[in-house]
Amino acid sequence: MSDERDTRRGAHAADDGDDTASVSRPSGKRSARRTRSASSDSGAVATIERPSLRKATKKTDRAERKTGNPFKRLIKFLREVIAELRKVIWPNRKQMVTYTSVVLVFVIFMVAFISGLDLAFIKGVNWLFG
Repeated sequence: MSDERDTRRGAHAADDGDDTASVSRPSGKRSARRTRSASSDSGAVATIERPSLRKATKKTDRAERKTGNPFKRLIKFLREVIAELRKVIWPNRKQMVTYTSVVLVFVIFMVAFISGLDLAFIKGVNWLFG
C-alpha cells in the first residue's frame, strides 16, 4: 500500500536520480535514508546544534504565551500538527493487521495469566484461612 501511495504522489521521480523529490517527503525505507544521508554528508563530520540555553523568567514566559490573537495561535497550532502528521510513516494494511493481532494475542495472554494468578491466590487464601 505504501508503494502505491508513493507512486500516486509522485515518488517515481526519485527513481530518475532526482534528489529533490525524495527530500520533500520521507519514504520510510532505511536504505533510502542511508543513501540520502551518506550523499549529503560526503565525509563531513556531523555537528549537533543546540538551542541557546537562556533562563526565562515566569513573566516573560507568560507574556510570550498570552501575546497574539488566540485564533491565530490556534490556526498555527493546527498547521503544525498537520505538518507533523505528514512526517509520520503510516503502516500499510498488512502491517496494521499484524500489529493488531499481536496486541490482541498479548492482551488475551495477559488476561488469562492474571486471572490464573488471581484464582491461585483465592484458592491459597481459602486453603490457608479456610
